[in-house]
Amino acid sequence: MQAKVRTACLECHESRIILQQRLSQKTWTKEVDKMIKWGAVVDPNDRGAFIDYLSTNFGPDKPAEPETRVTARKTRYR
Repeated sequence: MQAKVRTACLECHESRIILQQRLSQKTWTKEVDKMIKWGAVVDPNDRGAFIDYLSTNFGPDKPAEPETRVTARKTRYR
């Protein structure tokens, strides 16, 4: 299921967006259904397994991914 989630989600999103989510199964269901309406390609036969994968791996009980901080480089002006 991981490969199918990658294919469907990474078509429009960066992976960190998914990694940062910590949604319940109910909320993942709403999110997946919304994305399908917006054009995400998810086989109807895979919908349940797709939601199970997301809620198992990116549920509210999982630790959040650390945010990557980008620091500005100091430049010298002449």
